[in-house]
Amino acid sequence: MSTAPSVRPASPHRPVRLGLRENWLQFTLLVVVNACVGGLVGLERTTVPLIGAETFHLTSDLAVFSFIIAFGVTKALTNLTAGALTARFRRKQLLVAGWLAGIPVPFALAWSPAWEWIVAANVLLGINQGLTWSMTVNMKIDLVGPARRGLATGLNEAAGYASLGATALLTGYLATTHGLRPTPELIGAVFVAAGLGLSLVVRDTAAHVALELAQHPKPAGEEQRPGLWPTFVRTTWRNRSLRGASQAGLINNLNDGLTWGVFPLLFTEHGLGLAAIGLIKGLYPLLWGFGQIPTGHLADRIGRKPLIVTGMLVQSAGFVLALALLDRPLLAGIASAVLLGLGTAMVYPALIASVSDQAHPSWRANALGTYRFWRDLGYAVGALVAGVLADALGLNATIVAAAALTALSGVAAARLITDRTGH
Repeated sequence: MSTAPSVRPASPHRPVRLGLRENWLQFTLLVVVNACVGGLVGLERTTVPLIGAETFHLTSDLAVFSFIIAFGVTKALTNLTAGALTARFRRKQLLVAGWLAGIPVPFALAWSPAWEWIVAANVLLGINQGLTWSMTVNMKIDLVGPARRGLATGLNEAAGYASLGATALLTGYLATTHGLRPTPELIGAVFVAAGLGLSLVVRDTAAHVALELAQHPKPAGEEQRPGLWPTFVRTTWRNRSLRGASQAGLINNLNDGLTWGVFPLLFTEHGLGLAAIGLIKGLYPLLWGFGQIPTGHLADRIGRKPLIVTGMLVQSAGFVLALALLDRPLLAGIASAVLLGLGTAMVYPALIASVSDQAHPSWRANALGTYRFWRDLGYAVGALVAGVLADALGLNATIVAAAALTALSGVAAARLITDRTGH
């Protein structure tokens, strides 16, 4: 049985310091690792819904979206347990374990003989994404300390989602020239090999956590290391600001899960080809990814709440444009992707930084795990809602529902979230 990770004293030649400049090499390695994480999930954004409909001849939208439900539920549960596992294992160990879980994914997507295999591959992908993405964001926050959390999370998410978007573009092009399978999916083997190799090289951040704990002692009367369940309850409901962040995160990824499944089918119905759909599906996460670098920095300067509220309302407007311009489907897709990407870029780093602000270092990993549980459960909720509504009322109804839910979430965030930078 593994014991809690001990903290080794810093070498006199390598003192432990908090800060982006002080830890730029390890931070950069983690940025590249997270680019590989995003690239692996980007394999699915353009082609997999169409593989379900065209290769396996699934007639129910809910059945097509089942792979997103499997991914979302697994990733959400992995996020939740990842925080608790950091009390027993080093972050680096969990990062490597996540990459080991992801090894079969590109090969299953490329050659699976039945749709159930693709659903099973998305269970492994959920474990991979939950462990690797959780650890890269935790390790970056560990390295930089309280003052630069917005920028750190912005850079982390930018790397992941820019890579996701670029991969979605590439798979759309490859699917046009080589077919839906197996060529587009096999580029995932490169991401797995690179991500695993770099994860073996990067150093663990336990000493940085210990330094921050020493600088920020617990308030009198609080447990030194609250367990997973007390932190889950505090993050989900008792802390008003954390509750606001959790609901916004869930709706944000509900949108992503919904567009993941709905947009390829919707725009195919309106006459767009694979290359155009790949452009739409790639543009959204590319803007989402690169946009988080300035928005993460801005969140450190003006606070988290303005970006969260504005970003949710911009996303809602993106859904409205998708329907308003649908008689010109390429314009509709691009306009929607731009607003969804920019809105999500505002929200994503600000939400993670907001949760980190509210959580003491001793229970921050569990708080982030809880937030990421609710956020990534949004993938499954979005796919389930989209599937049910699409089967019953059509694809357009899912877009209307998403616009309304996102606007309501922005209003709730405005009422619940309180800015609190640092400790």
